[in-house]
Amino acid sequence: MISELQNEFHDLPVVQFPTDDATPTPTVEGPVAWRISADTYDAEIEWPEAFAKFRAAVDPASVTAIVVGSWSEPYENSSAGVVDALVAAADELPALRALFIGDMTVEDCEISWIVQSDLTALLTAFPRLERLGVRGGTQLALSPVRHENLRSLVIESGGLPAELVRAVAASDLPALTDLELWLGTEEYGGDSSVDDVAPILSGEKFPKLTRLALANSDHQDAIASAVATAAVVPQLRALDLSKGVLTDTGAESLLAGQSLTHLESLDLHHNYLSSGMRERLQAALAPSVAHLDLDLGDADEDDYDGTIYRSVAVGE
Repeated sequence: MISELQNEFHDLPVVQFPTDDATPTPTVEGPVAWRISADTYDAEIEWPEAFAKFRAAVDPASVTAIVVGSWSEPYENSSAGVVDALVAAADELPALRALFIGDMTVEDCEISWIVQSDLTALLTAFPRLERLGVRGGTQLALSPVRHENLRSLVIESGGLPAELVRAVAASDLPALTDLELWLGTEEYGGDSSVDDVAPILSGEKFPKLTRLALANSDHQDAIASAVATAAVVPQLRALDLSKGVLTDTGAESLLAGQSLTHLESLDLHHNYLSSGMRERLQAALAPSVAHLDLDLGDADEDDYDGTIYRSVAVGE
């Protein structure tokens, strides 16, 4: 569950652009990340119209970061209109380096209800983009692309389609240093497997990758087992396997696999580890890994008629 909007993006403060005529545009000093949104319910204007108002009030040539909030009824309407409006205005936004699509809380729309669209055109239209963030996996699509300058790709979802995961893995992103995928659960469309992330783990696809998050997965043990022997791991400084259904089985694979002591950060929070396994991980890794997160979070097993149910941190 996501309960708060971003207040910082691309190392910049997020400033809301007012779409009503009565509120003046905020005066800002220096670069900011502009948040542009339409009302989720009973919107008086659609997102493209709000974006047009923004471009009329703020010099678009000076804009370095945009956070797209909600659009009208995002649980029914896709982000296609948002994408089309951004692509059409690409020539007006030569300085745009960071873009986030779908910064919504649970009050706006549950993450797995957010209807996204094909985002390939954004990467084509903005060849200088360095950071792309997306929230929501429903109808999210991407064709394998080559992009020379993208350094960070973050996709938050309750379930990523396997085809989307394969498209990311097949893309040519030579500058990518940070990749974060919330793989999710099959209940909400997350039907990928370890095979789908294999090209990422091979270490051959993204030569500059230093942070990898394969998180929020209901097959986190299998992910952990693959990571334990993955060729990409030695080049990483940060590894995130959090928010998923990680049990002692997956943790045992990590301990038995290649050394992780070179990492600066290892995030395993929201897990289903026993106290004994947590102690073993702490003893093996805490002396060298500066930021080791083994917190249980809100992970809670449910025993129903002898069957144990475990869930990812962010589903619906």
